[in-house]
Amino acid sequence: MGKLTRRVVLGAGTAALAGAAYGVHTLRKRPGPAPLGFKLTQEERARGVAFLKAHPAIDAHAHPGQTFVRGASGLPPLLQVYSAKGGFERRTVGDMVDGGLAASSFAAVADFNVLDLSKEKGLIERRPFEQGEAWESYKIQIANLKKLASNGLVTAMSAPGEIDAVRSTAKPGAIWTVEGADFLTGSTDRLQEAYDDGVRSITLMHYRANEISEPMTAAGHDSALSPAGEAIVREMNRLGMLIDLAHMPESATRRVLDITDKPVMFSHTHINSDELHHPRFVSADIARHVAATGGLIGAWPSGIGISDLAGYADRIFQLIDAVGINHVCMGTDMDGNYKPVFDDYRRLPDLAGLLLKRGLGDKEAAQFFGGNLLRVWQQSVNPKSPFYDEALLLRGIGVRFKGDEKTNVEEYCISEGWIRVSAGKAVDRKGNPLTMLLKGPVEVWIKDDQAEG
Repeated sequence: MGKLTRRVVLGAGTAALAGAAYGVHTLRKRPGPAPLGFKLTQEERARGVAFLKAHPAIDAHAHPGQTFVRGASGLPPLLQVYSAKGGFERRTVGDMVDGGLAASSFAAVADFNVLDLSKEKGLIERRPFEQGEAWESYKIQIANLKKLASNGLVTAMSAPGEIDAVRSTAKPGAIWTVEGADFLTGSTDRLQEAYDDGVRSITLMHYRANEISEPMTAAGHDSALSPAGEAIVREMNRLGMLIDLAHMPESATRRVLDITDKPVMFSHTHINSDELHHPRFVSADIARHVAATGGLIGAWPSGIGISDLAGYADRIFQLIDAVGINHVCMGTDMDGNYKPVFDDYRRLPDLAGLLLKRGLGDKEAAQFFGGNLLRVWQQSVNPKSPFYDEALLLRGIGVRFKGDEKTNVEEYCISEGWIRVSAGKAVDRKGNPLTMLLKGPVEVWIKDDQAEG
């Protein structure tokens, strides 16, 4: 398939809508589901269902269950509404199963206790943290997340090679993440403990200034990355934790890209343009820089400039055109994004069916829905293997062993006829998956369509 090009005409008034939407969130429950904006035949939707059964779909950034609110104290009235909403976990996990989602980020929110909601500016810091409060809040939220696994709702996922084992459980994989590095208080000392808690990704910034930088929504500011932030980036690289730059200002982002030795991601954002501009979006130059270093841009279905699921599909194709299919993934901000146009995981087959209908091939769709994220996660974990080839990994590699396609292969050798696969959920002290050697015929192909001519 040739280069993907999708012309998307933004409707009149989009720029004005984006301006009005700046930071303004609503906590009112949507009166009905977000509109689709398109129609699929039974066959087209069935194709979406079949696709999701064959390929793992992973949400790079979400808050399923809003577990960040349980145990939180001193919340302002406008955020207390969360604590009154019950049943989120079982409802959302049930939607994941029904919709065919294989796994998702389950994100704690580091600064939730100290935020407030402003009609003019959106989420803002209302007070500083008390001594020890940020770490205490983190531990409460992580405990809440772990209970989802211990109660049998989800399967905790600590390494990318576990995806096949997770899918076999019929329970969504849960990747523990934290939005905002505020709980670290500018030190690397507790990163190892967070890793031992199962945290595999941290969004360095959220909605308050911390010891790393200022949020990208801080009006009139484009803050640099602090020395403390540089140390945290390097330690996350060492531990094999994914660095998420969503909410990070441009100057700080460029410094992270200069010093990281692993790919990074913007888990949920979009690209600014002349037609549509928003403080939570990134420049096209930054997006291309992230892609050039092997990273990812997560397509965000926020209702900023779009009003239905068809608009989200437009956004996905815009990102593909901008940075290439190898560098786009799905980042919904589900249950944390207050005005999404993708607001129910049961709509996932509709989205898959629409993308396929509009010309995305099965291999390309597999990259978007989960393959790219698994690749970048693997690169963050173990780039030291003697068989590691970053250039090839960026193009996407498929492995077939004894005639069956495998997605949990850590290493392979075609000439000697063997693969190493992750041994269940077991990991060594550095978080690398323990592997076992399997011998047999190995077939390998490159998934990059450009390589196919």
